[in-house]
Amino acid sequence: MPTTDSITRKIQGAASTEVCSDELRWDPWAYDAPRHGSRLPVYGAGASQWDTIPRSAPVQREIPERYRAMAPEEVAARIGAVKARLGFRLVILGHHYQRDEIIRWADFRGDSFKLSQQAAGRREADYIVFCGVHFMAESADILAADHQRVILPNTAAGCSMADMADEAQVLACWRQLDEILGRGEDRAAVVPVTYMNSSAALKAFCGERGGIVCTSSNATRVLEWSFARGERVLFFPDEHLGRNTGDKLGVPDDAMVVWDPRRPLGGNSVEALRGARLILWRGWCSVHARFTVAQIAEARRRYPEINVVVHPECRREVVAAADLDGSTELILETIASAPPGSQWAVGTEINMVNRLAAAHPDKLIFCLDPVICPCSTMYRIHPAYLAWVLEALVGGEVVNEIVVTDAVKVSARVALDRMLALPGRPAPAAARR
Repeated sequence: MPTTDSITRKIQGAASTEVCSDELRWDPWAYDAPRHGSRLPVYGAGASQWDTIPRSAPVQREIPERYRAMAPEEVAARIGAVKARLGFRLVILGHHYQRDEIIRWADFRGDSFKLSQQAAGRREADYIVFCGVHFMAESADILAADHQRVILPNTAAGCSMADMADEAQVLACWRQLDEILGRGEDRAAVVPVTYMNSSAALKAFCGERGGIVCTSSNATRVLEWSFARGERVLFFPDEHLGRNTGDKLGVPDDAMVVWDPRRPLGGNSVEALRGARLILWRGWCSVHARFTVAQIAEARRRYPEINVVVHPECRREVVAAADLDGSTELILETIASAPPGSQWAVGTEINMVNRLAAAHPDKLIFCLDPVICPCSTMYRIHPAYLAWVLEALVGGEVVNEIVVTDAVKVSARVALDRMLALPGRPAPAAARR
């Protein structure tokens, strides 16, 4: 593991002007629902703190007081002891956006789908502990063997972007589009495409209606597949990934419309929907929405030789101003293979950027956003929660299990299998300089 200060320690020592919220210094259980009360109606401190959390979002009840009171050294010792005791029966997955204090225990690191695939390859494991967010644990359960139990250390670790498109809203959208556009003959009127960052129910929705799942690394290939089968694509829940991918495929501006689920016809005219090729759901990642063209200009002013790489969940103008854009895995691979002495300004989550800088001290690597602002929901996974769920396993209890119903699993697998059947490897990060 890198020896530089973790983001957790940097937050504790930072001035108020250096962090996006002083609440980042709170323990995550400050947001949990007490035994006889209700939770704070927010995702937690960080980039999604100001997003609207749905009433249906999972709640995490207070973990036992003994875990909240433990010193970090004791928590770490307990996690290590359980890992050693369970051995091959346990696999711990750590998403790139997790804090260092969690990543140190991960058997695999990666993005959401890569981790689910890696877990599926460990058929000897009885328990898959996913240190990520809710939709990721659902994906792991869809791909897991029947005997495997998937656990999310903090059930309140959701995803504000995934929550911006719920099943009822998407069904309402689909009904309206069906009334306006009808059904195609040789090709479908609309093909639904859901980003991996969505609920299992929406993956199943796509599987049942001729649709497919995409990741940030294969979105271009998925849209090509979809346009070959339908006149239009309904892309949810991330407007920006959809628009950036549409740009790469040459879809004209007037053929891309935004669907706002809070407005009739998504805020569009019938004519605009009939003329659309790409219908983009109004949703976004609040981590990547923080990056701006002004930040890129400042990085170039300070470092004339800088390379700017951003995630395609960033706004279109930010992606256009950067040198490269690509998934978390492609960002990691691009910088790791770059020559010593190269300079990189990165537009993605701060924990990943901090670890990347520590792993490559021969390069200048920093986050475009000068303010420390981690993913709120990823930050809900604290080592105390991990210790709690692991020690419960030793005691014969499975807590915080994530279970996708068999019916949803079957249909979601259809959409995932369509994606996995696409030929070729994901395209490399797109270069513009």
